[in-house]
Amino acid sequence: MGPEMEAMAASIGVSVPVLRFLLCFAATIPTGLLWRAVPGATGRHLYAGLTGAALSYLSFGATSNLLFVAPMALGYLAMLLCRRRAGLITFLGAFGFLIACHVYYMSGDAWKEGGIDATGALMVLTLKVISCAINYSDGILKEEGLRESQKKYRLTKLPSLIEYFGYCLCWGSHFAGPVYEMKDYLDWTERKGIWASSTPSPLLPTLRAIVQAGICMGLYLYLSPKFPLSRFSEPLYYEWGFWHRLFYQYMSGFTARWKYYFIWSISEAAIIISGLGFTGWSASSPPKAKWDRSKNVDVLGVELAGSAVQLPLVWNVQVSTWLRYYVYERLIQKGKKPGFLQLLGTQTVSAIWHGLYPGYIIFFVQSALMINGSRVIYRWQQAVSNSVLRSILAFLNFAYTLLVLNYSCIGFQVLSFKETLASYQSVYYVGTIVPIVCLLLGNVFKPARKPKAQKAE
Repeated sequence: MGPEMEAMAASIGVSVPVLRFLLCFAATIPTGLLWRAVPGATGRHLYAGLTGAALSYLSFGATSNLLFVAPMALGYLAMLLCRRRAGLITFLGAFGFLIACHVYYMSGDAWKEGGIDATGALMVLTLKVISCAINYSDGILKEEGLRESQKKYRLTKLPSLIEYFGYCLCWGSHFAGPVYEMKDYLDWTERKGIWASSTPSPLLPTLRAIVQAGICMGLYLYLSPKFPLSRFSEPLYYEWGFWHRLFYQYMSGFTARWKYYFIWSISEAAIIISGLGFTGWSASSPPKAKWDRSKNVDVLGVELAGSAVQLPLVWNVQVSTWLRYYVYERLIQKGKKPGFLQLLGTQTVSAIWHGLYPGYIIFFVQSALMINGSRVIYRWQQAVSNSVLRSILAFLNFAYTLLVLNYSCIGFQVLSFKETLASYQSVYYVGTIVPIVCLLLGNVFKPARKPKAQKAE
């Protein structure tokens, strides 16, 4: 298989390890289809965990599964021995282990150079064991005062080892997400809740996700040679004028996103075909099946976002939801409104989860600025009554999001501090200055609050 794999990898411009990963990743779709035929809840738990472990072994080697044992064992022991503090212990321990692996494997450099390792799967597993432990800790709290997400996902009973094993290594989300909750996994596996009765056919939505994946991969393979990251360190880039450099930054970010769209579309197909992606029926007439649990990205929603505030709702959706439930909302003190510090704290956790590269940290700090600047423009937009002016402000918010997002994401791609600052400096830090100016102007030109309707006496 060696020469054949090398020839196949060369034909699509990837390394042999990446090709092996892609083949195993694509295999999650038929694996999901076969899951539907496995009898009994215990059989399905074992099938989910064993197939996930087998695909990890084929993709990353035997050591990958040994890597996953540490956070899985920590999370389960914390739930077993210290329920009240299990969430905090697992959060700190699992994140600490992930950071150590990021430092040891330097996975960002491997991905950047066309390599692959198991830390991507470990990132997903980290979120899953943390949410499971936190929800088990929430299970002993009184419902009064809990947020809706806590009430919905809290676990009153400790999952069995087989249930936990299947949840952690389940093939559908093991490689690249989407992250889902233990309670949903148990209901799906045991055919309870919305899965108690027959579910709609997953064929058409699965085919749609596969077609989308093919289009995304095709666009990425077409665009990536035309807009290589290496150009940012070449003298030619710095010979261009401001607008040419800014355009290249946009195209670089635009090109890179199609790789993620491809990955998440394959994951979506695997989750849908297994049935786990089903989330119920719409309120429309006639009702339509919804597959929201499998959705990790809305391609048009990202590329045509009218506001930076919308981006967490359409990009890496399930991780954004996890961050909201388990970081952002838990940083808000009772009786107080969330502000910039909660957003910055959440983005910092997201940056550390991705890796300790300066480019990641700079990108997520930038994204906090970007979102808050967009909120200012939106408040102005809502405050004006003139339809023309409102349309102008809406367009400015769209242009602002386009500019700052693609400027900021260069750091996410090049990773190093020097290259990130050099790319930002090449366009005079426009994507940093504009959000700061918006925030400053927002403190000077505050839109009038709309009067609240008085209660009838």
